[in-house]
Amino acid sequence: MLLLRLALRNLLGAGLRTWLNVIALSFSFVAIVFLQGMYDGMNEQASQASVGAMYGGGQYWQARYDPYDPLTLPDAHGAVPPALDSLVARGLAAPILVRQASIYPGGRFRAVLLKGIAPEQRVLSIPSTALGGGGGAIPALVGARMAKSTGLEPGDPITVQWRDAHGTFDAADLRIAAVMHTTVQEIDVDQLWVPLEALRRLTGMPGEASLVVLRPGTAAPGPLAGWSWKDQDWLLRDIHALKRLKSIDASILYAFLMFLAMLAIFDTQVLSIFRRRREIGTLMALGMTRPRVIGLFTVEGALHGALAAVLAAAYGLPLLTYMSLKGFGMPQGTDSIGLAVGERIYPIYPAALVVGTAVLVLLVTTVVSYMPTRRIAKLKPTDALRGRMT
Repeated sequence: MLLLRLALRNLLGAGLRTWLNVIALSFSFVAIVFLQGMYDGMNEQASQASVGAMYGGGQYWQARYDPYDPLTLPDAHGAVPPALDSLVARGLAAPILVRQASIYPGGRFRAVLLKGIAPEQRVLSIPSTALGGGGGAIPALVGARMAKSTGLEPGDPITVQWRDAHGTFDAADLRIAAVMHTTVQEIDVDQLWVPLEALRRLTGMPGEASLVVLRPGTAAPGPLAGWSWKDQDWLLRDIHALKRLKSIDASILYAFLMFLAMLAIFDTQVLSIFRRRREIGTLMALGMTRPRVIGLFTVEGALHGALAAVLAAAYGLPLLTYMSLKGFGMPQGTDSIGLAVGERIYPIYPAALVVGTAVLVLLVTTVVSYMPTRRIAKLKPTDALRGRMT
């Protein structure tokens, strides 16, 4: 305790030099927490949006279904197994039928995916209730990006051509029932959503689907013949991989900030030992052992980290709280890069992130503070009293 009080008094007695180091170190602390919190918030926001609008609690894919291989789509359909059919009847799963199609907005050709979903489903956040209108042309739902690129508006007719189960071309006129606004690009771009039973009837695929999405929290019924299970972790692997990649990139900036702060503390310790030679000699002459003198200077350096944490909390806590509530505005065009984030990213700061960063800063400052003090172990008290360093 005496060593800590003495170290704190010496540190505060250094005046401006101490506070400059503390300010630089606190800035590094806040910057690391803010950037990592932003990446965590982006990952969480994109994951929640994707789960709510597309992935649900996991998906069963028909054995030939591969959303990344369009050549498999013509054959990627099959009868929904009874185990999944019972979940659909209880509102715990939503079957989706996917077919390749072509549309002709304004007389232009455009390839799209025609997706059938039940209007009454509540598994996904897709506003499928707009597809429940009866009579007249078949209602269709498009995303805002799709509507913007094709010039489609609610009430517009659109001609769609597709192939049925036997490979025969067929066509029909659809009516745009609504335009949905979503941050999930994968359910928007080049896609038309229509009532599931209408698509089954048009394609000659009664009771069939390409995939079945489970409601979050619903237990998967296990392996099913002809269908493969994809859980949430597997479906979200691209988002998590992007977050890990961005965190690795950010670590370069973290290392640079920490290096600058540690360099300042290292130089301060070297200068302090050089200028306080007589003080070191006096302490050793009065009976303080070399390890305790080394400990004194090490504690002084480590206290930079403790004071930096206090200072960072003083101005960083209000700043980070404000950012978590108001969010971080994203530039226009961000929604076209394929990441399910909205106009603002809301950072999140888990306790593990804050505590881990504080421990890292304190540990690094302690190590950097100890390195210059090793010269004290070779110092003779008589030489120190004369102001000499050997």
